[in-house]
Amino acid sequence: MSLMLFGNRKLIRKSAPVRRGHEAIEMRARRFGYFPRMFVWRGHEYSVEAVERCWTTGTRGNGGRMQRHYFHVRCLEGKFDLYQDLTHNTWHMARAENA
Repeated sequence: MSLMLFGNRKLIRKSAPVRRGHEAIEMRARRFGYFPRMFVWRGHEYSVEAVERCWTTGTRGNGGRMQRHYFHVRCLEGKFDLYQDLTHNTWHMARAENA
């Protein structure tokens, strides 16, 4: 998208926000076999102090089966949204705050 300002020949280009793919993480330990306890992301090990929220997603097109378990966790280094892909049994970083 381009925008031309009146009285000014300068062309300002607005770019769309960059969308990044979710990065794979290594889940080292879980509490009660379900909640994240310790994970490795970008070569650094994080210890989960608290799981502040969890939720599950699925689609009707998938026969009503659940696709992902999401966890909003708090670590000493910041807060993270992690999810487990139930189809492939893999773990991923969805979002990181203050990391």
